[in-house]
Amino acid sequence: MTLSTPSESLTARIYEILDQVTDPEIPVITIRELGILRDIQIGEDQVIHVYITPTYGGCPAMDMITVQIKAALEDAGFRNTIVHSILSPAWTTDWIAEEGMRKLKEYGIAPPVEKTTDKSFLTGQQKVVPCPLCNSDHTELVSLFGSTACKSLYKCLDCLEPFDYFKCH
Repeated sequence: MTLSTPSESLTARIYEILDQVTDPEIPVITIRELGILRDIQIGEDQVIHVYITPTYGGCPAMDMITVQIKAALEDAGFRNTIVHSILSPAWTTDWIAEEGMRKLKEYGIAPPVEKTTDKSFLTGQQKVVPCPLCNSDHTELVSLFGSTACKSLYKCLDCLEPFDYFKCH
């Protein structure tokens, strides 16, 4: 199958539609803002190929995201969509857009505090993760695993509220 270069307006329309698809585990952030949506291509047969990368191998949300992508495009009149999962290069928190970082914080999830992989385990020093609720730096790690495998559970020692932290990777 040969893929053609879609017109800019068609590509923009498809991105506009997919900008309404949110992560089912974090419904305030779109798959594009999260960096999951990697590419869109249109085949000569007018099949839309959407390329997504999971936040980590085995992410259970990817099946639902695939369903949401197909449904959003079908609702807009695009009947032939294939969603491809790309595992390489592996997703990284570096791909989260600034708007996505802001939305994570407003939702109560601390966004990644550094680029790429968390290296704090090499130094033995705990990273400073600001509380997304009161902005205090006086927080502590409660559990390396939070509500989902891509998050850790922290507690603010000032406002005493627990919160998720989106792990760097």
